Amino acid sequence: MSGYNPNAFAPSSAANQVVEDTAKVMDKTWETVQQKSKITALRVLWVNTKLCARRHAEISNLLQLSDGVPLIQLLEIIGDTSLGRYNKVSRMRIQKVENVNKCLEFIRLRGVNLTNIGAEDIVDENLKLILGMIWTLILRFTIADINEEGLSAKEGLLLWCQRKTAPYHEVNVRDFTYSWADGLAFCALIHRHRPDLLDFDSLDKSDRHTNTQLAFDIASDHLNIPKLLDVEDVCDITKPDERSIMTYVAQYFHAFSELGKVDAAGRRVAKFAEVMESVWSMQNDYERRVKQLMQAIDNKKSDWENSKFRGDYADAKRQSGEFVNYKTSLKRTWVAEKRDLDTLLGNIQTKLKTYDLKPYHPPHGLTLKDLDHFWKELMVAEEKRYRLINAKIRDIKEKLRQDFAKQANEFQAKVNSLSNELVLLDGNLDIQLAHVRQLTTRFGPMAEALEHIQRLDDQCVEANVEENDYTIYSADDLSFDFGLLEQATQKKSAFISNQIVSRNMTNLTPAQLEEFESTFRHFDTNQTNSLNSAEFNAALASLGIMYEDDVFAGVFAQCSQGGAEVTFEQFITFMVGVTEDRTSSDQVRQSFRIVAGDKPFVTELDLKQSMLPVAVVSYLKNSMPHDDSAHGYNYEAFLDSVFTK
Repeated sequence: MSGYNPNAFAPSSAANQVVEDTAKVMDKTWETVQQKSKITALRVLWVNTKLCARRHAEISNLLQLSDGVPLIQLLEIIGDTSLGRYNKVSRMRIQKVENVNKCLEFIRLRGVNLTNIGAEDIVDENLKLILGMIWTLILRFTIADINEEGLSAKEGLLLWCQRKTAPYHEVNVRDFTYSWADGLAFCALIHRHRPDLLDFDSLDKSDRHTNTQLAFDIASDHLNIPKLLDVEDVCDITKPDERSIMTYVAQYFHAFSELGKVDAAGRRVAKFAEVMESVWSMQNDYERRVKQLMQAIDNKKSDWENSKFRGDYADAKRQSGEFVNYKTSLKRTWVAEKRDLDTLLGNIQTKLKTYDLKPYHPPHGLTLKDLDHFWKELMVAEEKRYRLINAKIRDIKEKLRQDFAKQANEFQAKVNSLSNELVLLDGNLDIQLAHVRQLTTRFGPMAEALEHIQRLDDQCVEANVEENDYTIYSADDLSFDFGLLEQATQKKSAFISNQIVSRNMTNLTPAQLEEFESTFRHFDTNQTNSLNSAEFNAALASLGIMYEDDVFAGVFAQCSQGGAEVTFEQFITFMVGVTEDRTSSDQVRQSFRIVAGDKPFVTELDLKQSMLPVAVVSYLKNSMPHDDSAHGYNYEAFLDSVFTK
């Protein structure tokens, strides 16, 4: 039995008392009556529900346990272990005794003292002792593992029923006899866990037979709880049998416990699939954009190599203008794209590390090193082109050119250095965030240096100096690159903050984080990384969250912690307050096992029964390898291929 704990199978005074009672001498008349009783029928039905789980043959009466074969099969199922070799065809008495002795020894090893019960009693079909033994097994394997506030068995199960039915005023569970006679307690348990299956308020509370039958039918049809009782066993008896009610109610406890596990596992699998799909989408986007950028660079180099000069100033000036236009338009697009690709690859690796997934290695020819090689060749070709144009224009004032070049080159080196620091960030997310914030403290002096460069550039324009062999950077280039650096720093800070939130607020999906961030950036019109009251209200409304004016004032004060504006971190914290779930590799593996019903493979039906979205089921079917030994998918091999060891 799934979740079985051998240590929980400890003897109790109640269980030993049951066995001792069953050891009393019975006459033949009592056996005949009990064989036909409902209590005996319930024990038979309970045994058969367990045997069916492994597709073993059912029994028609408890005396069929006498040869030990179905009893061994029962113990292997409920004990979740193998009893080893036994006599599967036991025609001789000695073979039957050997089988039953193996069963009794197994039960004793689990800590249950079956007083006055020997193998011969079972083989000789002593029904009363067999009944007592079966009740002991039910008590230990179906009821004993139920625990509420330190209580166990009967008391724990009763407390669970009382808590679950407390909101239903018509229900008062005090025991396992009279409290269930009107059927409302059964209906309340079903409605509390699956309100979609039963409308409790519409029940005729006075019709005990209809209510009981309805609960039994729903439990059997939708919750896989066998009908261990008949309606008359509950409604038409002066005092319903306590053990029979306990046995049946325990099935509700286990069914709803498993339902919660499957739901949680389904949500975890869905989130895992969303993360994987998001990462793979980012990887495909990276590879596509690297190819496009490399091809564009090759085309531009070819254009320059094939260009010719007429030899006059007007032509040189025209080609100089075309080069400047390239620098201020196409080149900037490439610079931004290259920086974005650096950032994208870093984000991919950070996300993979956040979820303990294997790192991504770009295909050969599409790595950042390959792209840098292309970029260096572009720089060489660009410099060659630039020098070639400058050679045609000689009226330049050398001193001004050198002053400007020195300042521009130093500034660009600082921009490149800071950009490289940003790209190479790795490791602990909190340390990364602190590093990014430290980088922003250097922007003030750099802005002042950029203003000085702009003044030098104005002087060059005034002196009609339109070219400079000592630098390829213009003041506009530097301003653009510096702006990109500021934007990249802001984006990196926001991304790391998101990953920290994703790590701490574990029920938040990547898609939600992206939606919240884009909403915040949209309404942060003055780019102060904060929202005032009106902007915050508009952002919430765009996400479908609206408050009355008096309520909103309190929400804004709480979110901003009494301040005049809501920061990005405060906004994200507010938005993720409704969910909290985290997916580790171990949790994902356990979730797949639960969805698969502890099988080494998972079927399409398992995935659908876990209430996964159709798109998630389709994605998993296409991603997981087929299991060669069954009509299903090898989820363990799939998880090994994506998680780090």
